[in-house]
Amino acid sequence: MSAEPTEESQSTMGDAKKHWEDLRREARFLENEIDNKLVSFSKIGANSTLTVATETESDTAPLLSSGRMYESLSEEIDVLLKRLSEVNEKMGEFPPQNSALATPALIHTLTRHRDILQDYTQEFRKTQNNLKSRKEREELLQGVKKEIDSSKTALNRRLDLYMKERDHLVSSERMVDEQIAIAIDTKEGLVTQRAAFKKIQSRMMDITSRFPTLNNLIHKINTKKRKDSIIIGSVIGICTFLLLYYGFNN
Repeated sequence: MSAEPTEESQSTMGDAKKHWEDLRREARFLENEIDNKLVSFSKIGANSTLTVATETESDTAPLLSSGRMYESLSEEIDVLLKRLSEVNEKMGEFPPQNSALATPALIHTLTRHRDILQDYTQEFRKTQNNLKSRKEREELLQGVKKEIDSSKTALNRRLDLYMKERDHLVSSERMVDEQIAIAIDTKEGLVTQRAAFKKIQSRMMDITSRFPTLNNLIHKINTKKRKDSIIIGSVIGICTFLLLYYGFNN
């Protein structure tokens, strides 16, 4: 017959069972906490509601805008996973030391807790890697967007300069056209005056032929007329040059 367990051994087994149940309750609590936080962690990259409408009016917020929540949840889950791993290790120490506790049900429970820890760890790492990849992609897209906006700004500035230069050229062209029109009108006036002077000269020549005493007076008049013509022509030429110079330099 086998020896009955002593009171001391029964007390030790009772304490071990109580400690086991405490560890198991803690493991379940940690698993529930990890499960809830993993759901929230996954929603950061998929179903986060926008607090402010974005330019694209999407239904999810950019990961960069949830950076603090991402970092906080990541740290919390990592701590919980480490704590659950420690609890599982403590639970695994009981069957070898207390053979009476090493029942199939206990071994199955311990294996189940380890599988859950492994599944949660893999899900956490997978989600963490996905969110990290998305964060890097969003940072890259933001950098590209900034470069595009900068290029657009520089292009708009160049276009503004080109438009101002075009307006300046149009204004200068209009001014030159006006000066040319004035010069043409002046030329026509001079031609008309020349025709009138020729007509007067021919009449004066007729008179001179009839009255020789007037020849000297007419000669002086012709000389003065040539001087006046030279002076008027010089003045008109200088004015025209100054107008053209001003038009091309403004």
